[in-house]
Amino acid sequence: MSLSNTEKYNSEQGLSQSASSPTWKIKLLYDGECPLCMREVNFLKKRDAGRGLVAFVDIADENYNSDANGGVDFETAMGRIHAVLPDGTVVKNVEVFRRVYETLGMGWVYAVTKLPVIGAIADFIYSIWANWRLALTGRPNLATVVAQRQQRMECIDRCRID
Repeated sequence: MSLSNTEKYNSEQGLSQSASSPTWKIKLLYDGECPLCMREVNFLKKRDAGRGLVAFVDIADENYNSDANGGVDFETAMGRIHAVLPDGTVVKNVEVFRRVYETLGMGWVYAVTKLPVIGAIADFIYSIWANWRLALTGRPNLATVVAQRQQRMECIDRCRID
């Protein structure tokens, strides 16, 4: 019996076939075209070690579906890191890292960010990083990346119709 493309995609992303009982504890939305993001994701995947605790969802993938990911659209996900909890709650910024690391048994790495002042400082520093991430990795600005994706998606849609 072969898997459908959707089943293969869901399997690769660590997504459960049943929406009511996901096997993952947190779904991490990441930019698969960002080399620094990919270093972190590869590190986290090794730490997950195939347990499926974290579902890794590449927002740059042409099959990315915001409805299946807490309603977080591509542009929003590109602006700041987001994750979705099994109950549908969306978290962003340093809270994402804190929860992913806790899920993987490394919560001590971000534990200090639970303190209100430290957490606020960490979020501020992360916002600076997020604002400069594309430029620092040699990519165009957010508006250009979003426009380029829109063009690719329109082309894909036209090709499917033809």
